Amino acid sequence: MPSPSPWPPLFRVALRYGLVAGAVGFALLLILYYSNHHPFLIPVFIDYRIALLAIVFLFALRELRDYHYKGVLQFWQGLVGSFLITLIFGIVASTALYLFASYHQAFVQSYIDLSLKQVQAFTDEDINRIGRDVYEAGIASLKQADAYFLATRYFEQSVIISFFISIIISVILRRQPKP
Repeated sequence: MPSPSPWPPLFRVALRYGLVAGAVGFALLLILYYSNHHPFLIPVFIDYRIALLAIVFLFALRELRDYHYKGVLQFWQGLVGSFLITLIFGIVASTALYLFASYHQAFVQSYIDLSLKQVQAFTDEDINRIGRDVYEAGIASLKQADAYFLATRYFEQSVIISFFISIIISVILRRQPKP
């Protein structure tokens, strides 16, 4: 049943699912951190955001298709809906992360310490492959990391991760009108 809201369903559904996903994403960040698995040291290709965003996109786009667009979801609607969800998710989770990391400096410091430990474990062959100047610049920039750096990185990674997921889910769920 359509809502009397002046906002289009694409925005309303994306807002609702994005807010929930942002809260869940931040909660998962905290769970990982307090279970001694720093969330920023998990490789991106096995990041929890892949599963979280895929599930959120699936349910949100299905709701749009089945309840708001009479069984028809075009590819562009899926992409726009997924992008809006990602933006809202990223803003909510990154803002919460920024506030948490600003208040709880041990979060940032543990990221720096654990990352330095990983980087310093590189062999000379690895360092020569990437270049000594790149290696040194990476260490120098890592020591300058702060809450803003982590929040920005989280947001950027979320957008990149969601791009590929949104294409796949949009293709799977799209239905064209029958001629």
